[in-house]
Amino acid sequence: MSVVSDNAEPRAIVFEDDGLVPNNILPFLVYQGAVKLDSRRPEETIENLFEANGWGGTWRNGVYDYLHYHATAHEVLGVARGSARVRFGGDHGQELEIKAGDVAILPAGTGHQCISASDDFCVIGAYPPGSKMVVTRATPENHARALKTIPEVALPPADPVTGKDGALIRLWR
Repeated sequence: MSVVSDNAEPRAIVFEDDGLVPNNILPFLVYQGAVKLDSRRPEETIENLFEANGWGGTWRNGVYDYLHYHATAHEVLGVARGSARVRFGGDHGQELEIKAGDVAILPAGTGHQCISASDDFCVIGAYPPGSKMVVTRATPENHARALKTIPEVALPPADPVTGKDGALIRLWR
């Protein structure tokens, strides 16, 4: 039995470089209600899905409440419990409500910041193989460095939700 909804297709948004947050020419992807969670083990449902598609280094937590990005890795965030309002793309980006069963895929450089979250909010994060995740704050110095590292971040071998033939592969090539 698949844990992924049959018609799972992400919404794609390209965020502009705002001078502090580099973002990426690759689109940010958000799958809404894509994962059918096991109500007894929602975290494991998402961890197993990501790992089955080659994304590892999984962790469980929330999303930091300060603006940051990762200039050396792409990141996937799968919501296991609760909901949150997260601003993606930096101060000039978009606030989105993400809830249990949703998955957001952030190309390297995509700004993100939690604006508010339910008490039970829990997200699973993961990275493509060979990634080294570093938390970067939005400063002019970091922006200049990020513009050099972001283009060097390898494309993932698979979409963390839909696998080797998934939307990410189609939309990021």
